[in-house]
Amino acid sequence: MTRHSILCAAAVLVLSLSSAISSHACTNIIVTRGASADNSCMISYAADSHVLYGELYYHRAADWKPGSMLSIVDWDSARPMGQIPQVAHTWKTVGNMNERQLIIGETTWGGREELMDTTAIMDYGSLIYVALQRASTAREAIKVIVDLANEYGYASEGESFSIADKDEAWVMDLIGKGMDIKDGKNASKGLLWVAVRVPDGYICSHANQARIQTFPLNDPENCLYAPDVITFAREKGWFDGKDEDFDFSAAYCPYDFGTVRGCDARAWSAFNTLCDGIFTYEKDGKTITEKASDYYDYITGIDLSHRMPLFVKPARKLTVKDVADMMRDHYEGTPLDMTTDIGAGGNALPYRWRPMGFSHNGWKYFNERAIATQQTGFWFVAQARHDLPDVVGGIIWFGTDDAATSYITPIYACTDDVPECFREGNGNMLKYSPTASFWINNRVTNHCYKAYNIMAPTVREAIDSFENDQMQTKVREMDARALSEYSRILEKAERKGLGSKDWFAPVRKMLTEYSVCTAQEQFKAWVALEEMLMVKFIDGNVKAQDAEGNFLHSEYSEGMPAGLTQPGYTEKWKEAVARDHGDVVRER
Repeated sequence: MTRHSILCAAAVLVLSLSSAISSHACTNIIVTRGASADNSCMISYAADSHVLYGELYYHRAADWKPGSMLSIVDWDSARPMGQIPQVAHTWKTVGNMNERQLIIGETTWGGREELMDTTAIMDYGSLIYVALQRASTAREAIKVIVDLANEYGYASEGESFSIADKDEAWVMDLIGKGMDIKDGKNASKGLLWVAVRVPDGYICSHANQARIQTFPLNDPENCLYAPDVITFAREKGWFDGKDEDFDFSAAYCPYDFGTVRGCDARAWSAFNTLCDGIFTYEKDGKTITEKASDYYDYITGIDLSHRMPLFVKPARKLTVKDVADMMRDHYEGTPLDMTTDIGAGGNALPYRWRPMGFSHNGWKYFNERAIATQQTGFWFVAQARHDLPDVVGGIIWFGTDDAATSYITPIYACTDDVPECFREGNGNMLKYSPTASFWINNRVTNHCYKAYNIMAPTVREAIDSFENDQMQTKVREMDARALSEYSRILEKAERKGLGSKDWFAPVRKMLTEYSVCTAQEQFKAWVALEEMLMVKFIDGNVKAQDAEGNFLHSEYSEGMPAGLTQPGYTEKWKEAVARDHGDVVRER
């Protein structure tokens, strides 16, 4: 099992009240079947880290002999953790999805430091990928995760897992039990956890802050939890009320200005956009409707008592494109919009380089942390499609680097191969590869960073053209072809008896070819795009093009541009320069 360093625990945002935002990196959105346009469950995930290399992890299905062992290596540090017995059969996995249409994403929230277990074997990354290999449904995955951590110990910080299959979706908050060493062993190893099913027709989002508050104690169809999750908190003095009032987040991941402003604000932004500014949810058997703006005081840290709901109804049935574009968010159109203040520079750049905080004249300040961020290693929107058989239904729309200026391409979960541009080992963070998606996306994105409001629209147009074509036309056509072949083979197999023959290899072959060819063709298109960006926008100029994309040239030379423009800077920047330096640069 490949391990890569994904430090989803990043910088500190320094605040004026001397508290801090722990800026863990990742963001998830969960969409249930009833909330989706095509009756699929969806999970989006941005794996954000300054040291994570974007590539598509792949493990073939396998049968294992009795006595086989699996080596566990910490995903964050690549440190060997130990070994656990292998199971008889493991499913094929492609990224964070398996061939049974199971999807798992995560965000790290830290929580109480004293609950770390340094003697444990299972880190959060290993729990994800081992569960994908061993489970076929979301409920099975929850059981695998809990059983592994209880038996071998949980080695990481607090986590939120998004877990979905083709029928239902769950959010799971979990943390370890700390160190209680007796006879050389940790007597308190295991997990404190709660998993809640997202109601059909609703969505959920989490972003490095535990989101489960109170939960039903006698509803196993919709809520599962550790038997000691409440008593443990009582023993530690973190809770003393009635069981039904127990708040997991408050007990194990106490929220403050930092975790709300740097983390929950991202979940709020996803809800705000996907719900058209109206939060509709159920509470105590009643339907509640509120404005997203009612939570401004909460997400800005003014009033932490008015916490957000865990689930909300979207304003419409969501498409995979809706969810993908949500992962490109920088709080545009809200009071936290990162493109409008002077920190965006002269070209409305919605990014702030690290560190996250700074001091000036005795005051401490912080920068916003949006869903889209420069340090993304890989990201995806995965779909478990209820209306299609597993060999056709599972699809992970996969991409690398900053979601705002990178595309996602369809990879069917049944694939027998991985595109070269996403292949593990094709470059790394210290080794450039001209054939790697991660590097070409970084080249395109870093072009945009120098003149964002001028260059990014060109890239977004290219993204939308590709994704809309794939999502609205090409994948549907491929689905129909694959489903036709599947039905033909199934009819034949049922006549002859299924047996042990790999009847559906032809279906996998056509979907593998489609996944690989589409990814590689789009990679080539992005190489060409990067070259065009260099030519068109060099030195702060913008060269004119005709409707077909050809550069306009002068009457006398095909190498001399015509229609050259120089857009300059934003009004906010001009105002700031005039105020700061006007006495020197003002015309006399």
